[in-house]
Amino acid sequence: MSFVVGGSGSGGGGGGGDGGGSQRHDGSETDKKKKRYHRHTAQQIQRLESSFRECPHPDDKQRNLLSKELGLAPRQIKFWFQNRRTQLKAQHERADNSALKAENDKIRCENIAIREAIKHAICPNCGGPPVSEDPYLDEQKLRMENAHLREELERMSTVASKYMGRPISSHLSTLHPMHISPLDLSMTSLTGPSLDFDLLPGSSMSLHSQSSNFAISDMDKPIMNDIAMTAMEELLRLLHTNEPLWTRTDGCRDILNLGSYENVFPRSSNRGKNHNLRIEASRSSGIVFMNAMSLVDMFMDCVKWAELFPSIVAASKTLAVITSGMGGTHEGALHLMYEELEVLSPLVATREFCELRYSQQIEQGSWIVVNASYHLPQFVSHSNSYRFPSGCLIQDMPNGYSKITWVEHTETEEKEPVHELYREMVHKGIAFGAERWVTTLQRMCERYASLLAPAASSRELGGVIPSPEGKRSMMRLAHRMVSNYCVSVSRSNNTRSTVVAELNEVGVRVTAHKSPEPNGTILSAATTFWLPNSPQNVFNFLKDERTRPQWDVLSNSNAVQEVAHIANGSHPGCCISVLRASNASQSNNMLILQESSIDSSGALVVYSPVDLSALNIAMSGDNTSYIPLLSSGFAISPDGNHNSLTVEHGGGASTSSGRSSSSSGFGRGGGSLITVGFQIMVSNLPSAKLNMESVETVNNLIRTTVHQIKTGLNNCPSASTTA
Repeated sequence: MSFVVGGSGSGGGGGGGDGGGSQRHDGSETDKKKKRYHRHTAQQIQRLESSFRECPHPDDKQRNLLSKELGLAPRQIKFWFQNRRTQLKAQHERADNSALKAENDKIRCENIAIREAIKHAICPNCGGPPVSEDPYLDEQKLRMENAHLREELERMSTVASKYMGRPISSHLSTLHPMHISPLDLSMTSLTGPSLDFDLLPGSSMSLHSQSSNFAISDMDKPIMNDIAMTAMEELLRLLHTNEPLWTRTDGCRDILNLGSYENVFPRSSNRGKNHNLRIEASRSSGIVFMNAMSLVDMFMDCVKWAELFPSIVAASKTLAVITSGMGGTHEGALHLMYEELEVLSPLVATREFCELRYSQQIEQGSWIVVNASYHLPQFVSHSNSYRFPSGCLIQDMPNGYSKITWVEHTETEEKEPVHELYREMVHKGIAFGAERWVTTLQRMCERYASLLAPAASSRELGGVIPSPEGKRSMMRLAHRMVSNYCVSVSRSNNTRSTVVAELNEVGVRVTAHKSPEPNGTILSAATTFWLPNSPQNVFNFLKDERTRPQWDVLSNSNAVQEVAHIANGSHPGCCISVLRASNASQSNNMLILQESSIDSSGALVVYSPVDLSALNIAMSGDNTSYIPLLSSGFAISPDGNHNSLTVEHGGGASTSSGRSSSSSGFGRGGGSLITVGFQIMVSNLPSAKLNMESVETVNNLIRTTVHQIKTGLNNCPSASTTA
């Protein structure tokens, strides 16, 4: 090295010479601002290099000898050796990186060559392609064929039962069917009009399929890539630009200035002058407890995507994988996807999108995931919705956290007027806006962290759940319960359900579907109503087991007690509980599994009766996919008025502080929109005919529950109104 810093180093090595004057000079402001550099001579560098080769780490004695020999201060000798060691280390690292890169390129080429060889391999015996010998792939193929055969069997059984006059027995469940509801729902067809449910579709409640192998031509792929690149560039500008593109409203929400947007991003073709078209565009940010790579992996997987946002995504499907990514990651991955977005109410129509989803690593620890609508002639949508470049920027932070900035920009045509209860939320861009995505993601990331964390003390688990595996099994069961509830109360077009009664004069929507678990016909009923009470007070009232007898019609006014408790978020209201009637007899083996959650966008209280033997299966950590669930409960959201959605975003706040501030804002001002939903098994006979009196019974159940809630909140001193 030919340069070393002088300053204090040279002054300290001089020893005598300048004395106190030199020290005063070193302490002056001018010398602090201007550092003097000394160039070593060629002879000095040659001698230092020779000494470095002999001993890269000289001691004090060796440095003093070199300083006298070369006329340099010992401190300068010390700095030169430090700099030389750093330089040598950097050279070795560059050499190692080059070698690893070359080895990586070699392995990649070999991998490509092997793949090509496998594609063109020929069996020497028959001349055809060789049979796969991978047991995992063989098992997966058999599972897919088995599922296909089951669907075909069910379809043929339905058709045969119509002509033979009797049902064809289907596969038996591994668990006994549950007779859950104590209601007397008449299934006889002797009196009153009835509905024939022999032709009801199958049991799947939602569409979360991995891939449909949709054929994409080679001509379309470059066009899709160009659309994805253009969308990413636009989204990056929307993420990094503030005024005049974005304006702050309500003190916390960023709304797109459409005039400025059209000036910055002029469109070559106008999408029409339809007055029913409405544009919603918002931006929000927050801190989530998950690293960027894990988030990208979940966002690019349609099944995990739907599991991460069960209250927003009603259906998700990968139609085709255009590019799978590079280096075993999703860098440069491009998927053609279908998704349906929902609001948890039968009063709000869902929105369907056929879109391209593209992910790219911008820099180390920083990823972008962009969504943009793609016109597919085969895609027939129930809602005329279009998504302009939207998505999120994910930036890694210390300790496993990430900062996420979300942009949601859509155009939708209102084929029917938005119901007056939700008009304010939808038109303000709250119902489908960026803030709802971010707050839901924050809460779900906390839930995933709880799922992966080891079990806490037996006090937290109520001393009932014996192991971490049991805790995780219970959390997965509760998650399936919540997902079923969300789909059952929304107006999703992808449920295999038949609408029995559309919104009637009291606003109740009733659907029915066949289910293998529990085996039979299930009736789902849902409605939404308004209360002047704050969402926080409504949530507290519905969650508290002490006030449950005031609204739970099916409990016969019996008190319940919590026998197990699992916290799954920083807010104390986010938890999973197992409830049991206080005066239940020893012969009563029915418990209640309940999950409650709350964030600034809304709250959920979902529950299902579960047989004690089935719950023991979950608590032991075994597979819970065959445990039958009938999800009922409540979805609570602010009504969009009186600043009821006051939330603090960004600013480097931690997830816990952001959640507490959100919760406080969640409880201030305005009223609440409550969606109540019930699922009831009306028959365990696949060919049963549904009597319309059963539908009326469910309507009465809904009306009675709503009345009990209103009465209970009026009599509850802590649930004062805030309108």
